Amino acid sequence: MTRRKVLIAAAMASAGQALAQQTTPPTGGRDAQGARFREPDPLDFEDHAGYASIFDGTSLKNWVGNPAIWRVESGAIVGESTLERPTGNSYISYHGATAKDFDLKLEIKVENGGGSGIQYRSQTGLPWRRTRPGDPQPNVDWMMTGPQADFWFPVRPSSFVYTGQFYSENTPMGILAWRGQVVEMAPGQAQRLMGNIGDRSALGGYVRINDWNQYLIMARGPVCMHIINGQLMAVFVDDDPMSSNNQSGMVGVEIEGAPCKVSVRNLWLKKLS
Repeated sequence: MTRRKVLIAAAMASAGQALAQQTTPPTGGRDAQGARFREPDPLDFEDHAGYASIFDGTSLKNWVGNPAIWRVESGAIVGESTLERPTGNSYISYHGATAKDFDLKLEIKVENGGGSGIQYRSQTGLPWRRTRPGDPQPNVDWMMTGPQADFWFPVRPSSFVYTGQFYSENTPMGILAWRGQVVEMAPGQAQRLMGNIGDRSALGGYVRINDWNQYLIMARGPVCMHIINGQLMAVFVDDDPMSSNNQSGMVGVEIEGAPCKVSVRNLWLKKLS
């Protein structure tokens, strides 16, 4: 082989090695620039760094609700409705803080029937829209208006599908994002399905019946997310800055229907704004 051919062969080999180094897929958890890829750690529900407790486990300090319905029992806020003394819709609201952007972690259990929900960005004192003509207005200090993360006992499939959804309580909007949906709503327009999280019935399998469930509610500007036992259930995006869904407000708990027993405990709020 002539010297010229030897030099050409050496140059081609060197170029081939350089090309191989550039095009070989990343190995060992690194990309082409050497940065390490890493799966995010799962949420530790017991990690309360940056959070403030909004229930002391022994008293209803800063909580306002009908004392005939709400009490503290075994370290939980408990609301109970019976066939003999049905409550209708009733709420207990936390008056120690208001928040617009936040993370809220809690545990919830609904027994016997009926339903519940976690109010947030909500107000008290507004007229109750559900009263029929001639019915007296309920005590509006015990009623809440605003976004709700639903949670229902599975007495029948038609009610169980509500668990995890985004509901606008005491407004004409009603259900805005069903379980399993990502929904967006622009100013002056009806809501629009942007995508699906999963099958609605299959997502119901993540809900524990007659047992404690971990509920995480995340609110960031127009975006609200409902997560139960680590599973995303619904996302709602309200692009109207004047919407009641986009205002700072209080946290609260609902009881609805009879018989029904609602229990919530370990309520922690990380207030961002």
